Amino acid sequence: MSSLAGKAADDINAPEIHQWYTKFMRECPSGQLSLYEFKTLLDLHGLNPQADTYVDQVFNTFDLNKDGFIDFLEFIAAINLVIRGKIDQKLKWYFKLYDADGNGSIDKKELLSIFTAIQAINGNQSMTPEEFTNMVFQKIDVNNDGELTLEEFINGVESDASLLELISKSFDLSNVLKVIQSGRRHSI
Repeated sequence: MSSLAGKAADDINAPEIHQWYTKFMRECPSGQLSLYEFKTLLDLHGLNPQADTYVDQVFNTFDLNKDGFIDFLEFIAAINLVIRGKIDQKLKWYFKLYDADGNGSIDKKELLSIFTAIQAINGNQSMTPEEFTNMVFQKIDVNNDGELTLEEFINGVESDASLLELISKSFDLSNVLKVIQSGRRHSI
């Protein structure tokens, strides 16, 4: 078990864990949620390639031990982060999601492709992916090198209330949890 998953699961009380476990097992009797099942659960098959890549990335970020499945502890860790995570924990998670190639920094292309994919899933946002990407870099790329480190990202977003709200809203995964909580499948 990943210590991260264990630590996150500790924050949720026992009745709540039991409730989530019942729902998780109803949707996923094997106890191991594959990428295909994850997409089926959230009705996310047949997306355009960019949106599909984003869903893969969300799945991989929740798959803490990288075994190709989301088990119940990883699922609880993800829920805990989405529902109760402190803002810096969420920003670290968002950063990991943006950093598609895992090199420790986000460039404009990565941010643009993720935001384009999110729009394809969540519907229209208030600005185009290009506008969003340029605005983020303009506000928080302090050394103007065209890349954001984790530190630049967290400090930049935390010090700008409107950007923080925009990022939190755009990447809100509570709709994912609602699908699982309700125990029925429907489009997001």
